[in-house]
Amino acid sequence: MQSSVISMVFTSQNLMRLMGGLLVTARIAFISIAIGSIAGIGFGLLMTSKSKWIKGICRLYLEIFRIIPILVWLYIVYFGITSALNIHLEGELVAMIVFSLWGTAEMGDIVRGALESLPRHQIESGRALGLGFWKLYRYVLIPQAVRRMLPGAINLATRMVKTTSLVVLIGVVEVVKVGQQIIEVSRFQVQTASLWIYGLLFILYFIICYPLSVLSKRLEAKWSN
Repeated sequence: MQSSVISMVFTSQNLMRLMGGLLVTARIAFISIAIGSIAGIGFGLLMTSKSKWIKGICRLYLEIFRIIPILVWLYIVYFGITSALNIHLEGELVAMIVFSLWGTAEMGDIVRGALESLPRHQIESGRALGLGFWKLYRYVLIPQAVRRMLPGAINLATRMVKTTSLVVLIGVVEVVKVGQQIIEVSRFQVQTASLWIYGLLFILYFIICYPLSVLSKRLEAKWSN
């Protein structure tokens, strides 16, 4: 009985559909990570500004994304903003926008923490050498801060990959949605099919996220001194 369910679930067609859904998941995650990382560096520099107004606005932006769940943001953009502006955005694009904004906020805070953890004399030495603001950051501060921010940035990337499972709730046909569709057509073997499908999804997410987690821990241990 169970073997027949397994053979029905794991057909070549279903496996291809799951791989297609995984590609959508990876596309949303890694495009968002790339945009969030690049924009997050600039945001992190702004967070180190001496201006109280700039720091306050940056802090507000960060806290908004930390306090309000990502699922709520997906709903706000997909159902609220698009309706208010009378525009249509695909669920995948909405997911990328929300995840990029979230990644920018979190990455910016990682960059800020890394920069502020550097010894004060690094800044003073750079200024003594006549380096301007941008050269000081480019040649002195950022190269040193990268080693401190990388473990946190990799952890953020792992969180973003896992959180992509929420996009199914705004109609994006990613790997979780495909798995649900396969389970739904299993009819009377739903429970058995659910076990195998969600088990496979667990393995797929594990394959993507575990290497990132191991890399983060190794970098943290290597650069802790």
